[in-house]
Order: sequence, then structure tokens, then C-alpha cells
Amino acid sequence: MTSSWPIDHIAIVVGDLDAAIALYTERLGFAQLYREIVADQSVEAVGLEAGDSVIELLRALDEDSAIARYRGDAPTKFHHVAYRVENLEGTLAELKRNGIALIDEAPRAGAHGNRIAFLHPTSTAGVLIELCQPERSS
Repeated sequence: MTSSWPIDHIAIVVGDLDAAIALYTERLGFAQLYREIVADQSVEAVGLEAGDSVIELLRALDEDSAIARYRGDAPTKFHHVAYRVENLEGTLAELKRNGIALIDEAPRAGAHGNRIAFLHPTSTAGVLIELCQPERSS
């Protein structure tokens, strides 16, 4: 297992996606990379270029969803950090052998063509971590 994974993206849950996009693009000067619906996660995701990484804004599609409940009444809330890996299955197997609790035992489809899996915050000092294998690494 590598001791250093590059950050793929930082995800922020937002209540008003259009206002958040305007803040990042018009006032802060970030470039929008993608905007898409991830139906099985019940979110709309917008990626903003941040150097070699991405700021990903997430809007809940259903106010009863887990991500909407997580945001609560806050206008925005940090959600997770995603690290880029080359071999998602192998990394998950090694982490599990090392006692890291996995939310996802196997990779699943994520935004922007990525394969993803989440690690449980009880094993990662309270931080939700996503492992991400970009389509280009498949």
C-alpha cells in the first residue's frame, strides 16, 4: 500500500447549489469542470478545478436523504475528502486486513466516471474518507 495518496477532491454539501457555484466561479475564480446527477447517491455533483484536485459541491436531490440529514440546517457543511488510488480493490483488501472498517466492501460507481468506496469514520479519526479510482486508471 502506498503511504501517500494524492487528494482527488474535497466534498462540501450545499443547500443552494447555484449560489455556491456562483461563489466559486464568479467571485473566487474557479473553473467548473462538470455538473451531473448521481442518482444512486441522490445527489447533484459539481466539480470545480482546484489545481491538481477538485472541490466537489454536492446538493441532495431528496431532502429525506442521508446527505440532506447530514447537512441539517447548515447552509454548507464539509462532507468528505477523497484520495486517488490506482488499484481500488487491492487497496480496500489491504485496508480491511489492517483493521480499517469499510462502508463499501467493493467499489461502486461515483461521479465523473470514478469508481469509489468509502471508509468508515470510526476507523479514520472521525473523517469520512472516499477512495477514488478515476476512469483513466481502470
